[in-house]
Amino acid sequence: MRLNITIQNYDKPLLFSILFLCAFGTIMLYSASWNESYIRSGGLTEALFLKGHLKRITLGFLCLFISLLIDYRSLKPVAPYFLMISISLLIMTKGYYLIHGINSPARWLNLGIFMIQTSDIARLSLIIFLAYYLDDIKTRIKNLHRGFLPCILAVGVTMTFIVIQPDFSTAAVIGLIGFSMLFIGGAKLSHIITTGVVSIVIMIPVMLMRSYRLKRVIYWLGSIFGINSGSEQEVMGYQAQQSLISLGNGGFWGLGLGNSLEKNLFLPTPHTDFIFAIIGEELGFLGAIFVISLFLFIFQRGVKIAKETTDPFGVMLAVGISFSIIIYSFINVAVVTGIFPVTGLPMPLVSHGGSSLVMNLACLGILLNISQAKRSVSHSTSWKPNLNV
Repeated sequence: MRLNITIQNYDKPLLFSILFLCAFGTIMLYSASWNESYIRSGGLTEALFLKGHLKRITLGFLCLFISLLIDYRSLKPVAPYFLMISISLLIMTKGYYLIHGINSPARWLNLGIFMIQTSDIARLSLIIFLAYYLDDIKTRIKNLHRGFLPCILAVGVTMTFIVIQPDFSTAAVIGLIGFSMLFIGGAKLSHIITTGVVSIVIMIPVMLMRSYRLKRVIYWLGSIFGINSGSEQEVMGYQAQQSLISLGNGGFWGLGLGNSLEKNLFLPTPHTDFIFAIIGEELGFLGAIFVISLFLFIFQRGVKIAKETTDPFGVMLAVGISFSIIIYSFINVAVVTGIFPVTGLPMPLVSHGGSSLVMNLACLGILLNISQAKRSVSHSTSWKPNLNV
């Protein structure tokens, strides 16, 4: 069977940047994790985490290729059902942990042959649903009850079931993605601001209910005002402190690939949420700026694809995916550099992780699919997204 992908029009700079970032991330992951791999394997291998990463990235590229083959518009009729399934998976995940008396955060659902982080599926399903809904209602989004409120309800329900896992950081990011899509989709600024204020009033107490989150915030505020002192403060902010030391070690040029000092049992799990610190230490300020620039380039290509697409569903889908990637990368960098408190969010396509890596590649496959041709809708509309921001 011959596959006709119509690849002549897809965004090649975007694809090349994705391939480069994945290759770069794989190299940095091995550099950051070889010492811990050696210890965890009892001296048997230095590639324990690398092997797992390669399996996941292979699956991720398979998902990207499938997303590239299937017309993104086929997601539109199944969007509501996809969201309902993802919320059901969130409930199943929490229920499984409660039934089995597992006290750890209920973020992973064991399906036998593999485990999935259900919040990542919920993120993609919500982006698809909001794109579908904003296309369906168009200018009615300015109406509070018949347009804006159902969107906020979908975002709020999804966030609620992620918060109770508990995974506050992911829930907050999903909220930001949702608000970004609503703003671009033409929602009234007064509706967005009011909902945002109410959300903050609700989420601050929820965030502080967990002692570990409260300690992170206390340390972060202490670091801002220069009042962190004592052994207890040092324990609370140990990972954040070591991250800044790692970046400081790198200076402008870096210590050289593989020469990080902090990954040798100083910085905990350097291959996951704090891999950017190792990038800064080994490749210096220049390497760190290059990685940030690469994410900004991917975001710029995503916005360009959205501007050139005449299908409202494709526009909003491209916007949601682009904002998802840039928000995750920005927050990860902000945490590593001490701008934000520790969140536990990975750096897209770079950090070690399973569901996040696979779902991000699937999302980018959809974005490439949208870029393949300037598709037009079958009916005229005066709806215009707010992309001049």
